[in-house]
Amino acid sequence: MGKRRSRSQSQLLSSLTKKQKKHLRDFGEEHPFYDRVSRKEAKPQICQLSESSDTSNSESESDSEPEQVSGYHRLLATLKNASEEDDEEEEEEEEKDEEESIVDDTEMNEDGSGDVSVEEEAGAEAVEIQDTVALSSDREGKDGEEPPGTSNRSPEEFTDAKHESLFSLETNFLEEQSVDNCSLKALQDPFLQHVNKELKEKEIQAVSTNPKNTHQLKWPILGQLVFSSKFQKLETFKPPKDIDLNSLHLQKPLASTWTKTNSQFLSGPPKSSSFFTPLQKELFLIMNSYQDLFYPERTALKNGEEIRHVYCLHVINHVLKANAQVLGNNSRRRSQKLGVGNDDDFRDQGLTRPKVLIVVPFREAALRVIQLFISLLEGDSKKKIIVSNKKRFQGEYGSDPDERPPNLKRPEDYEAVFVGNIDDHFRIGVAILQRSIRLYAPFYSSDILIASPLGLRTIIGGEGEKKRDFDFLSSIELLIIDQADIYLMQNWEHVLHLMNHVNLLPLDSHGVDFSRVRMWSLNNWSKYYRQTLLFGALQDAQINSVFNKYCINLQGQVAVRNVPMTGSISHVLVQLPHVFQRMEAENLASVIDARYTIKGIRNLIFYELPTYPHFYSEICDMLRATSRGEEATWTCTVLYSKYDAQRLAAVVGVERAAQMLQSKKSVHLFITGEK
Repeated sequence: MGKRRSRSQSQLLSSLTKKQKKHLRDFGEEHPFYDRVSRKEAKPQICQLSESSDTSNSESESDSEPEQVSGYHRLLATLKNASEEDDEEEEEEEEKDEEESIVDDTEMNEDGSGDVSVEEEAGAEAVEIQDTVALSSDREGKDGEEPPGTSNRSPEEFTDAKHESLFSLETNFLEEQSVDNCSLKALQDPFLQHVNKELKEKEIQAVSTNPKNTHQLKWPILGQLVFSSKFQKLETFKPPKDIDLNSLHLQKPLASTWTKTNSQFLSGPPKSSSFFTPLQKELFLIMNSYQDLFYPERTALKNGEEIRHVYCLHVINHVLKANAQVLGNNSRRRSQKLGVGNDDDFRDQGLTRPKVLIVVPFREAALRVIQLFISLLEGDSKKKIIVSNKKRFQGEYGSDPDERPPNLKRPEDYEAVFVGNIDDHFRIGVAILQRSIRLYAPFYSSDILIASPLGLRTIIGGEGEKKRDFDFLSSIELLIIDQADIYLMQNWEHVLHLMNHVNLLPLDSHGVDFSRVRMWSLNNWSKYYRQTLLFGALQDAQINSVFNKYCINLQGQVAVRNVPMTGSISHVLVQLPHVFQRMEAENLASVIDARYTIKGIRNLIFYELPTYPHFYSEICDMLRATSRGEEATWTCTVLYSKYDAQRLAAVVGVERAAQMLQSKKSVHLFITGEK
């Protein structure tokens, strides 16, 4: 970086103190106090001056002969260069420290939810592609990093400039022939019908006072469905026997990639009507109608992956359609075929870019969701799609099989739920543009956000906290809460806190073009257009409360309400009396504080009915007799209230639960289960 120094000059410079260097730089000489006095007398040197030195005009000589620089001046110049280099290095270190502090303050290490993002990992693994994409003519380093020696970026500048331009919705276009929003097929698309539907002010005002209209239907697979809506028009339908993929309005390339992605759940050769399992077909028909859905029969052992596949199909279909609409309007505006002054035709987005939020409990679930995204966009095509930061994602969200303790036996449902990486504090942004996926995208440059309730809570923050942000939730159009029953075991308060901050008006504009924002988003009506899909393993009062309170989609709500006829009590193998003691409580919050005292307990007591009904039979079956006749002294006492109706029905059956809730007395049951 500086001039090459001779050995003697370097030794002399290194022998000077910091104060001596400063004095030498400021005054051009060393301080007299530090003059070195030699013991030997220095011999005088005689210098002969040329005759031309007396003349003042020496321009011709200075042009023809190089100026002789003394060793002292060379040393002084070297010192000045060294000091300037030290200052530059200190400034660079200060800028680097300032940039790192900004990254730490905004918690961008994992999700990039602000304007600053973590530098992408070096190496070819950051973007694994087989085909190259032409972005711009500027010279950039590998994986979006700048070449060495050009790192003059400000702390506010996003470091992943290569991928930022590739996945930007503002600077990309679609070909004109691929944009067809006026055809009959496009007008029948449920996505366009949903986002283009306009509500009136009087309809919004009447929502708070209108009674909820309900209608019940029974479907072949889902069973008993309850359709409801607070808007005047309630739309219900029954599933057709056969469906055609063309009638579902799947965006390319999903119609072709879905067959391979879903092949593990299909038996026999694929047919035109067998691209879905019977459960997937009925679920997707509801999803594609953009109605809210509550399905409380999702289990990790039985149908968990089957359901995950179908809602990932719905997510990718929604995002591809939404982005294609934006890119198509970019092309139309550039060509200016519609003329000037018709801006309402180009309103195609929300106040912020994130449009899908998927809430899952563990990193393993997020890993499987993104793997499905890649499979749905890639399929069996030989041409691989662009996936940025794929190796980093697999390292942070994958799991090591050797970490699992050996010879550890757990129930099957436990193994299915707590598989892989079970870290519950994470969040990640995903951007999708045509056939490219960008992982670890900043939240405000993402289409899909995947996070746990805890991961979102640490960003959203609470009242009075300085470092909090929830503007990225302002324009969520599709909210998926999967495995909701697990959040009851974590912290249900995080779920409620999230629901209270979805679809609020943002505090900052975040560079949005307001001429492109839909009117219902500007009017703060986004919550009436948001579709919520809620999946869990059981009926629970707290989960039902979230669905009834926060799901107010204008298309209506659909809830699966199948009641258990027998209950898990029939699976108890040991013979013992079961005592269900009813408690009186004023409200749900006071149930826990109602501390009913039972004296002389020597056996099994359920202070509260278990969340999962099969836990009841498993715990009862743990009793083992050590002597003959000991079973006669066993008892099982359960405390319940009227607020435990759903849990009670899941244990004793719906008919017996209705009788127990009507009775004011304790109920004694003596049941012998079937082995």
